[in-house]
Amino acid sequence: MDVLLCFNAARVSSPICFSAIKLKPNFSFRSTASQVLSWDYALVRTVEAQLWRPSVSKSKHVSYNLTGSSFLWPMHRPHKRSSPCSLLFLATWGLKNYSAIFCRTVNNTDKPGYRVSVLFVHLVVGVMLLMTVSFSISRSSSLALSEENLLFLEAWRTIDRAYVDKTFNGQSWFRYRENALRNEPMNTRIETYMAIRKMLATLNDPFTRFLEPEKFRSLRSGTQGSLTGVGLSIGYPVGLDGSSAGLVVISAAPGGPASRAGIFSGDIILAIDDTSTESMGIYEAAERLQGPEGSSVVLTIFSGPEKKRVVLMRERVSLNPVKSKFCEIAGSGKDAARIGYIKLTSFSQNASGSVTKAIETLRSNNVNGFVLDLRDNSGGLFPEGIEIAKIWLDKGVIVYICDSRGVRDIYDADGSNAIAASEPLAVLVNKGTASASEILAGALKDNKRAVLFGEPTYGKGKIQSVFELSDGSGLVVTVARYETPAHTDIDKVGVIPDHPLPASFPKDENDFCNCLQDPSSSCYLNRVQLFSR
Repeated sequence: MDVLLCFNAARVSSPICFSAIKLKPNFSFRSTASQVLSWDYALVRTVEAQLWRPSVSKSKHVSYNLTGSSFLWPMHRPHKRSSPCSLLFLATWGLKNYSAIFCRTVNNTDKPGYRVSVLFVHLVVGVMLLMTVSFSISRSSSLALSEENLLFLEAWRTIDRAYVDKTFNGQSWFRYRENALRNEPMNTRIETYMAIRKMLATLNDPFTRFLEPEKFRSLRSGTQGSLTGVGLSIGYPVGLDGSSAGLVVISAAPGGPASRAGIFSGDIILAIDDTSTESMGIYEAAERLQGPEGSSVVLTIFSGPEKKRVVLMRERVSLNPVKSKFCEIAGSGKDAARIGYIKLTSFSQNASGSVTKAIETLRSNNVNGFVLDLRDNSGGLFPEGIEIAKIWLDKGVIVYICDSRGVRDIYDADGSNAIAASEPLAVLVNKGTASASEILAGALKDNKRAVLFGEPTYGKGKIQSVFELSDGSGLVVTVARYETPAHTDIDKVGVIPDHPLPASFPKDENDFCNCLQDPSSSCYLNRVQLFSR
C-alpha cells in the first residue's frame, strides 16, 4: 500500500509530499492493533516542490498517478484571505482499490509568521503520528505471527505467485488468508498442515496438493530413478470412458509386480486393501500402493468385463527409463531396412541422456529409421521432455505454456541439441501416454517430424511444479496449462495419432522386430506403412 502525506502551501504550485509508507494489500483502516497487519517499510522522503509566482487564479484539477491508476483531485490556489494550507492524506491499498480518506482545510490568520508556524507544527505532528502508528502496528504484527502462522503464509504465498488460475477458483485469495489466520487453529504443526490442505481444497484442483516432509522426500526419490511399490501409474477415469467410479491404470511398469500379475492400461482399480477408491484421490491411492519392500497389497480390479482380486508384493522398482533394440529387415536394394527401436518408459532424471546413448548405440548398427515407443509412459519431469524433443528437432516450437491470460512462454528448438533430426521417425502412443510424453508426442507430430501410431493419449494438459517449504514439506502446484505447436489444448482430449496400431502389436522390445519382419504376423507393419503419413 502506498500512502502519501501532502499539503498545498502558499507560493507552491504543486503539493509537497513528505512521507510515503508502503503497506501490504491486506491493510485496513478499520483494523485494530490486535489484528495481524504487515508493513513492508516506512520511508520518509521529499517527493517534489515547485515554486510559483504569487497570483490569484481559478481552481484547477491536478492529476496524480499512483501505482498505475490516475486520480483527479480539485486543488485551489489560496486567495490572499483564504486558508493558507490544506492537508491531503491519500491512501491506496489492494491491487485496484484506491481511496482518498482524509482531506481537511485549516483556517488561520493571514499573518506570514503565523502561517509558517502552523504549517511547521502540522507537518511535524503529521510525520511523527504516521511513524508512531507504523512502528506500533509493525511491532504488534511481528508479535502476533507464530511460527505456524508463518508456515501457513509461506504456503499461501507460493500458491498466490505460482497457481495458474488467478481467480483462485472464483474466490478472494487475500480474504481467505485473513479469515484463515483469524479462524483456523494453528497451534501445532499437524493443525497447520490441516489448514494448508483445507486451503488447497478450495481450489478444486486434484493435481495441486500438499506433501508432508516424508512424502516430499519420497516424491523426489521417485523422479530420481527408483521407488518402492507395485509399479503402477494411476489417474482419474473421467475423460477416458466417462466413468467417475474408481481409479484408472495409466500404465504398469514393465517387469514390475503389477505388470507380472497381468494388470494393463485402462483397468479400473475399485479398492485398495478393501478400501473403496470411489472417492479416493490419486495421491492418497499412490500412498496406499507404496510401502515397505516385501509387504503386500490387495487390489480389486475391473479388467475388461472381469472383476478380480490381485495380491501384489511391493518391491523396489528401478526406473530404468530407456530400452532399445536393433531390427534388421531383409530385402533387396531400397526394400532393406535397419530400424532402431527405443522404448521410453518415464521422464525421470537424465532420461534425455539415456535416449542420447541409445541413439548412438543404434547408430553404430547403421540404422536408417527410428521407432520411439511412448506407450504407457505416464510422464515425469517436464524439462526432460523438452530436452528429448530437442534431440529429434532441428527447429520449431515444442510447446506453448499458457495461463489464464494466454501464452506466457514458448519452448522451442534451435538445432543446437539435435542429434537425430533427419532419419525417419515413428512414435507409438496409447491411452497410457500422459503428461510430459504427450508434450513430446504433440511436438513431433505438429512439426511433422514423426508419424504417430496408436490411440488417443490420456489428455493431461496441465503442468505442475514442486515447491519445498521451510520445514521440509512441499507443495505440488498446477502452474500452467500447455498447447501443442499447432495451438491444440489436449486436456481431457489427448493427442490424436495419425494411424491406428494393430491390436496385437507387442509392448515388449523383444517381440517388436517380428512385427516388422513377418508379413504373416497379425501385428505386421511394413517399412512403408511405418513412416508414411
